[in-house]
Amino acid sequence: MAELERRAFGKTGLEVSVLGFGGAPIGVLETEQQRVEEVLNLILDEGVNLIDTAANYRGSEEAIGKAVSARRSEFVLVTKCGQAFDDLSGEAWSSEVITGTIERSLRRLKTDYLDVVLLHTCDLDTLKQSEAVEALVRARDAGKVRFAGYSGDHDAAAYAASLEDIAVIQTSVNFCDQGNIDSVLPVARQQDVGVMAKRPIANAAWKELDQQPGMYSSYAATYSERFALMGLTPDQLGFDGPSDQVWPEIALRFTLSQLTVHTAIIGTTNTSHVRSNLAAARKGALKAEVLDQLKQAFQEAERRVDQTWLGQT
Repeated sequence: MAELERRAFGKTGLEVSVLGFGGAPIGVLETEQQRVEEVLNLILDEGVNLIDTAANYRGSEEAIGKAVSARRSEFVLVTKCGQAFDDLSGEAWSSEVITGTIERSLRRLKTDYLDVVLLHTCDLDTLKQSEAVEALVRARDAGKVRFAGYSGDHDAAAYAASLEDIAVIQTSVNFCDQGNIDSVLPVARQQDVGVMAKRPIANAAWKELDQQPGMYSSYAATYSERFALMGLTPDQLGFDGPSDQVWPEIALRFTLSQLTVHTAIIGTTNTSHVRSNLAAARKGALKAEVLDQLKQAFQEAERRVDQTWLGQT
């Protein structure tokens, strides 16, 4: 079995597996702790070394801390902050709330340092006011955080990537969301910023919305609309098999074919999905002609609706 590829994580000096784990579903779907432990121990055993979560993914930080804090040295731990919370002092994006959130995340995740903390999708004006970034820098300088970063899309993500103190960005990159490839990734590459791709399998855009669990039906709607307008089938791309098995591989490999992307984070509560994602990631980049087909379909669909499809926030 092929080793899971690792890529240099920009100027952080870290190396990260091309497949990372996203911790939103284990919180949002209120996953049983035993299942969390099965999934997280499996990904670590298989060579995944990046786990991503956020302060506002209900229950996610606590579940991760309980499950794998004993294996803390084996993975890069990423969380996010910035929103206001009822149990913390301070307004959204204030130094006070960011400092308090980081302290709480350390306790929840049962660790004495966080590898990366991302500002969780604040707008461009908030970034330019600099209070939020400065709060992350103080936490970094105090040794609580190793690297400061930003999670978001288009103009705000490009601006964040240009900042000297930002070492990591997380941004949407998938075959239904290609805008950031041209607007954000070049800045990240120039600044040697680590890049985490969120939504790499396009929110399973090929599924009917009524097949998406809970909140994900509305969350997936934008990509589902784009996917329909792109009008591609797996056989047109040279892939055989049931769509619900083939499209996740095509989607993930599209994202990982973007060399400025260092890791693609996928959240799941299902060990069989973990194994499928690992198998797809180990196959490497898509052929150049398949990448061109996916890019052309995206651009042609934009032209037909006379829109520029920006990164989904």
